[in-house]
Amino acid sequence: MSSTTVGDFVLQRLREWDVDHVFGYAGDGINGLLAAWQKAENKPRFVQARHEEMAAFEAVGYAKFTGRVGVCTATSGPGAIHLLNGLYDAKLDHVPVVAIVGQTARSAMGGSYQQEVDLHTLYKDVASDYCETVMVPEQLPNVLDRAIRIAASRRTVTALIIPSDLQELEYTAPSHAFKMVPSSTDLSWSLPEPAAEQIDRAAEILNEGSRVAILVGQGARGAADEVTEVAEITGAGVAKALLGKDVLPDELPWVTGSIGLLGTRPSYELMMDCDTLLVVGSNFPYTQFLPEFGKARAIQIDLDPTMIGMRYPFEVNLVGDAARTLQALIPLLQRKQDRSWREGIESNVRRWWEVMERRAHTSADPINPELVFHELSDRLPANAILASDSGSAANWYARHIKIRGDMRGSLSGTLATMGPGVPYVIGAKFGQPNRPAYALVGDGAMQMNGINELITIAKYWQDWADPRLVVAVLHNNDLNQVTWELRAMGGSPQFLPSQELPEFPYAGYARLLGLHGVTAEKPEEVVPAWEEALRADRPCVVEFRTDPAVPPIPPHATWDQMEKALESIVRGDSDRVAMVKEGVKSKVQEFLPGKS
Repeated sequence: MSSTTVGDFVLQRLREWDVDHVFGYAGDGINGLLAAWQKAENKPRFVQARHEEMAAFEAVGYAKFTGRVGVCTATSGPGAIHLLNGLYDAKLDHVPVVAIVGQTARSAMGGSYQQEVDLHTLYKDVASDYCETVMVPEQLPNVLDRAIRIAASRRTVTALIIPSDLQELEYTAPSHAFKMVPSSTDLSWSLPEPAAEQIDRAAEILNEGSRVAILVGQGARGAADEVTEVAEITGAGVAKALLGKDVLPDELPWVTGSIGLLGTRPSYELMMDCDTLLVVGSNFPYTQFLPEFGKARAIQIDLDPTMIGMRYPFEVNLVGDAARTLQALIPLLQRKQDRSWREGIESNVRRWWEVMERRAHTSADPINPELVFHELSDRLPANAILASDSGSAANWYARHIKIRGDMRGSLSGTLATMGPGVPYVIGAKFGQPNRPAYALVGDGAMQMNGINELITIAKYWQDWADPRLVVAVLHNNDLNQVTWELRAMGGSPQFLPSQELPEFPYAGYARLLGLHGVTAEKPEEVVPAWEEALRADRPCVVEFRTDPAVPPIPPHATWDQMEKALESIVRGDSDRVAMVKEGVKSKVQEFLPGKS
């Protein structure tokens, strides 16, 4: 019987932590680990991405949609470098991910050897909570255990660097001796709850307010029932940060939807008109979308004491688990008898959905992208997993997709990087193989890396219990979000050399890989395309030819922004005629009387 190597032990310890998938790409800097995987019969399962950045994104998607720690691996040098963007996405969105990376042999370190990179310096920011190099076998299991424990408990990125020669050495456990650090795999901690006097102060503020607003983020995901009860007692409306879009269903008449630049008018009005604000599990950064300073008394609840008291002059900051803190607060709250504030919120929400329906059915050339998302929303299964990419797709995801049932949805909220949409749903399918998944992606992000990850989908899809995975591509040959930012914020015309994308047959390429492919080129083809994609017996790419001139006008659009957009036309925007036409038609929908 062969001896246990360090590589063998790493995989054994991952199994003991119930890690079932590791997303990565091979390289000689992790040859010892790959050999161990061979001996271990691929347990935990090695999932091969097309690029290390995609492996990191897949680990993020896995972690986001399962609540478990995501693990990714890469070789030394270039492999470790490629992981970084996905790891930063995890760090900034507070997602637990562990990176296991190779390093050149210890005998060559410091000798400017091939693929030698100072990984501690490289990773000291992204894995600032824990980044360690294993120099002797006895350091394991402690450093691996700590990497997993810290990632899980602090919801962050940690990194473990293992030199290539060490991976092949015989594993020796730490002994009962001086300067040895043994370890264990138990992962448990108590959930904090604020002191009673702080809860009393918060209740007093909420009871004294007459126009209460609640903002929830992803930290409130385990407290949906409690948030609902607080909203019912106080007569509040609830807005959702984008990472918290799936905390509450949009079927609730007092849920105002997303907040911020991609948000809804009811959310904007809720924040501008409230006199009391309760923020639960959100680090929403854009203070201009919160009440004017001094206009509202405010309370924050957050599990992380390092993120409390930010973004707004909060009067009470409650450090604690969202559900337990709200449970302590609820018995102290007095039901508001005057429900006029709530009735106004519900009226605004009804009007908003009517406006969005009209906007979706506004004509465009050829397809209005809002129609694409509007027609998808009601057709989604109640257990769907959704990932939006960055770009204009995020606008329509934020505004048109109604969360209901057990739906989950996410995107790159804080880093707002392009490219995670497709790898997110791949990671989700490995973590939740029984649930259908949908990636909503622009053609810019698709050309950046989504096309290659279709190969990964083709490689693995038959292993998933539910084969449904739909990638929707907005095909408009334009980096549309940046184009509109140039117009609205800088008054600059579209700069074609930077914005215009080459043609590519997305659905045709999917068919080439053995996947299903559907194309819609006219408005009347949108619904049949969705229905075909949703009933496909294998992953499907559905390609919509959308109009880049439909503007993602924010619900609070200022005259200054509109004037700058017009200024770009005067300067000779390549798409200026269509931009004016579609912009006017879309904006006027907000001023039409409601159907009721």
